[in-house]
Amino acid sequence: MHCCIPSALTEPFGLSVAEAMLCGTPVIAFNRGSMPELIKNAQTGFLVNTVDEAAEAVGWLRQISRADCYDWANSQFSSDKMVKDYWELYNRVLN
Repeated sequence: MHCCIPSALTEPFGLSVAEAMLCGTPVIAFNRGSMPELIKNAQTGFLVNTVDEAAEAVGWLRQISRADCYDWANSQFSSDKMVKDYWELYNRVLN
């Protein structure tokens, strides 16, 4: 299974991308908006520039470890990590 995010929008944050990788699903997405921050190219999915590149990337998905997708996403987007990061941000803003 894989996830392809062919959005024409410049996403400020791709929640569906984080959710997919937390399920161990590699993601193919256009290299724009927040996607380069969410996807480690050729490690948790593929960042592409065209529809043709996205179609070609489907053939490369077997190179991606589902465990690596989960581990990366969990290290960056788990509820514990997100709460910790928000708490630190709120404290910085209030101080």
